[in-house]
Amino acid sequence: MPVHLPASAGPDGAPAMLGVMGGGQLARMFVHAAQTLGYRTAVLDPDPASPAGSVSHLHVRSAYDDPAGLAQLARHCVALTTEFENVPAPALAWLATQRPVAPRAEAVAICQQRAAEKAHFARCGVPCAPYAVLAGEADLQSLDDGLFPGILKTTQLGYDGKGQRSVASRADLATAWTALQRVPCVLEKRLPLQREISVIVARAADGQWVHLPVQQNLHRDGILAVTEAPAPDLPPPLAAQAVEQAARLAASMDYVGVLCVEFFVLDDGSLVANEMAPRPHNSGHYSLDACDVSQFELQARCLAGLPLVAPRQHSAAVMLNLLGDLWFGAGSDAASVPPWDRVLALPGVHLHLYGKAEARRGRKMGHLTVTAAEPAEARRVAREAASRLALPAL
Repeated sequence: MPVHLPASAGPDGAPAMLGVMGGGQLARMFVHAAQTLGYRTAVLDPDPASPAGSVSHLHVRSAYDDPAGLAQLARHCVALTTEFENVPAPALAWLATQRPVAPRAEAVAICQQRAAEKAHFARCGVPCAPYAVLAGEADLQSLDDGLFPGILKTTQLGYDGKGQRSVASRADLATAWTALQRVPCVLEKRLPLQREISVIVARAADGQWVHLPVQQNLHRDGILAVTEAPAPDLPPPLAAQAVEQAARLAASMDYVGVLCVEFFVLDDGSLVANEMAPRPHNSGHYSLDACDVSQFELQARCLAGLPLVAPRQHSAAVMLNLLGDLWFGAGSDAASVPPWDRVLALPGVHLHLYGKAEARRGRKMGHLTVTAAEPAEARRVAREAASRLALPAL
């Protein structure tokens, strides 16, 4: 359980140190939030040039399951968290024998495995798309024809569209499974979608919880491209249902920390859960500029046992994800700096770059948030920013 810990309560009289497993952009923004609250920070990541390691007080350069690295992290930190769900759950479990860890390894393990996650949805009474688990050759023949057309997804290590194949019919299934190396998968029925939304909740050790406004998301090639907050024209009862289900899932796992639950709104107006992320989420980045408490400050507050307050969104917001493709012109192999001056000349534009030394196609390099008094104005400026960066039209 996280401790109620003021920043000045370090064992040597110095500010206490909070630790995070992983050194990417999510950890970097957590580090900034924790440091604003007065904490020192430590990052464990094998990459010597990790975005979070470069801005943290301590960078432990080791593998996520290296005993010596884990021991060093535990020795320096008073409480620990993770920036992404693919950190080995056993490593988090070991750290929890030494220091408070949030979220719990058991909760992270559920989110790491699609089949376990969907089974957990069912236990909690949260609807999800019809699915079946494909673990071996015999499952190819026993699958219900009603699951086609569908999406075949690996049960582990799938994110940002990775580890997924569209399957139009049973005849496509064997080929798709072979393309995914015949690892355990789930086949989900493809449903008629009206929109995609997400809910970010933060839950304290005493069960208190708060949430950000419901966000609407647009994905391209499986990667989040655009988030609008609040979700435009979402019926209030449906928004309340999504928030209640996200909070129910958090409570069912005795969750402590920030949790994102992604939902599909179907054409008939019903709601089904897609997946969970046991951490701050790309769709909540706008909270840095449009809310009085960001998702990263909530993560730091949960970890340190500080009071949670309900975030207030003071500005309408549109977030644009910035991938490495933006650094390359059409057909060019040479990277060049995008025209930031042209978008920063627009009102309400906030540029966040993640400190990654090399731009690569498909790599998350930063995000742009547009804030305005009214949603229509935020969308107008966001469309202009996308045009000036040669991003796909909103």
